[in-house]
Amino acid sequence: MKKEFVMQVVSEKMKVIRTERDFSQEKMAECLGISKKTLVQIEKGRVMASWNVVVATVALFSDSDSLQNKLGDEPLEVLRLIAHTNVNEPRDKTMGGRMWWVEIESNGNFRLQQNLISKHYRILDKENYRWFSSFDQAGARERLKELGSQSEWQ
Repeated sequence: MKKEFVMQVVSEKMKVIRTERDFSQEKMAECLGISKKTLVQIEKGRVMASWNVVVATVALFSDSDSLQNKLGDEPLEVLRLIAHTNVNEPRDKTMGGRMWWVEIESNGNFRLQQNLISKHYRILDKENYRWFSSFDQAGARERLKELGSQSEWQ
């Protein structure tokens, strides 16, 4: 998933996101730190939201059904991956992939999953903590091998 695609998706969904919260244009613009005029331009499709506005929107409204339907259940994780390429650290307990995810393979105490919408990969442990995320399947498989071999020694 590319930065430009996410910018387009968020721009196109801006009005829906705003109405999901029952926000006026004034309140939404204030939340995002932009002028009402800029918000109107985005909502009418005349301009695309800047990356900063997209990041603010996803951070503040990541539970939006519209965002989740377009970016997957973890829109903020998608932004992290775009900004950092890989997220390689134990963090965040997840729901374990009951929705939005397909299991690719497992190794030891770890399993590799792919998001059905964003197509990014993540590695979870037995307790559903995320250890790694990436859009790179080969890199994710390599990290799964590393983590799986480490778990054999524990």
